[in-house]
Amino acid sequence: MLIDGNVNPDKHTYPFVLKACAYLFDEFAGKQVHTHVLKLGFGSDVYVNNSLIHFYASCGYLDCARKVFDEMPERSVVSWNAIIDAFVRSGEFDVALRLFREMQGWFEPDGYTLQSIISACAGLGALSLGVWAHAYVLRVCDAKLGSDVLLNNSLVEMYCKCGMLDLAKQVFDGMVKRDVNSWNNMILGLAMHGKSLLALEHFDEMTNVEGLVPNAITFVGILSACNHGGMVELGREYFDKMVRDYSIEPRLEHYGCFIDLLARAGLIEAALDIVTNMPMKPDVVIWRSLLDACCKKNKGIQLSEQVFEKILEAEGETSSGVYVLLSRVYASASRWNEVGLIRKLMADRGVKKEPGCSSLEINGIHHEFFAGDTSHSQTEDIYRVLDVMNQRLHTAGYRPEISQAPLVDGEHENQKQDALKLHSERLAIAFGLLNLKPGVPIRIFKNLRVCSDCHEVTKLISKIFGVEIIVRDRARFHHFKDGICSCADYW
Repeated sequence: MLIDGNVNPDKHTYPFVLKACAYLFDEFAGKQVHTHVLKLGFGSDVYVNNSLIHFYASCGYLDCARKVFDEMPERSVVSWNAIIDAFVRSGEFDVALRLFREMQGWFEPDGYTLQSIISACAGLGALSLGVWAHAYVLRVCDAKLGSDVLLNNSLVEMYCKCGMLDLAKQVFDGMVKRDVNSWNNMILGLAMHGKSLLALEHFDEMTNVEGLVPNAITFVGILSACNHGGMVELGREYFDKMVRDYSIEPRLEHYGCFIDLLARAGLIEAALDIVTNMPMKPDVVIWRSLLDACCKKNKGIQLSEQVFEKILEAEGETSSGVYVLLSRVYASASRWNEVGLIRKLMADRGVKKEPGCSSLEINGIHHEFFAGDTSHSQTEDIYRVLDVMNQRLHTAGYRPEISQAPLVDGEHENQKQDALKLHSERLAIAFGLLNLKPGVPIRIFKNLRVCSDCHEVTKLISKIFGVEIIVRDRARFHHFKDGICSCADYW
């Protein structure tokens, strides 16, 4: 068209060309098109700018997408949807929600907006805003939107990730039409909450009753369910079934789930055999799951050190998680000199431990706590409740597991115990006890996996204070009630 010279591109041409660049992730061609847009005077056209936002976001240039959006002289609902969706897909959920609140001053949200916002709520665990979005759909939107499969799939995912499994099931059961993604979301949600057998029952219903063909994501959910339930033989059967009956080539995620399943069950050698023979290079997540299993199953220091070296080969020397895991292996064996050497090695290599962060939402306001945090406006009251918690834990016979706090400054046991008392989820629990009405569950979202000491403490607190505590860590949900956890101490 350009070579012909007799026909010039117009505002309808560029969106199609930019969409092609986005699909191909062709950043060079897209930037050339952007230059063309400016040269021919289409830089203020809303349709062209919407396509530029989509292109830059698809190619990972979020700052460029935001710059185009900020400089637009005119915006439409599509403009806001495009930039909000860009931040959601990049995991910048808090920015997406801020943009949504700003958008409400100009436009009413539509189905696309709500789908993105519900996904952001799922990522942040922002239950109150997610419930508002659901209510908005039911109250304001037409019946067609209320029965939209994509929107309902987002609601199922959001409620699962916010710890409201009953509401997720209610939305799922009420759906007029379901697709494979609907079932995948429900199966993954059930697996994440430790409802392993129920997840497998849903798979049977999906395939045998509904006649739907599962895809690769379905089997990630099924293998996760087997993993969280410790069902090794069923995991083997479903892994074989995936290949044999559905001709699905196992991906790294499937191998990761299966290897983690074997490792958690103490079958480290079998897991290592699969790592050796799998057709692709294992990623750092697989090696980390093996090291974590070595730590929990006391599989020996030599094997743990070998896995540690494999992780460093795969990931480099900058991630703190692997050092912390190996230090816990040494701490469990009371080899405190090696723990000190790990701490020195981290300092020499400039590796900083990722801080534990726990958050909870009360009355629509998000509160974050880091280990030893004193920045909250209610700090004095929080620490007062924390003292009461610690006194009652001691009376109940709690004995701290100091191997879970090996990287604190100082070598004395009392210093390690003090560090454990200030883990982020304990501060969040104290804040919840202080501010929530009796009978209201405390919902906590943690960026790291729950350590075994905090897991035991949370079980005791749920019984001592008669409160239900729901914790979503990096791997799964834990529902604590009456001194028992839904994971049955297997995580």
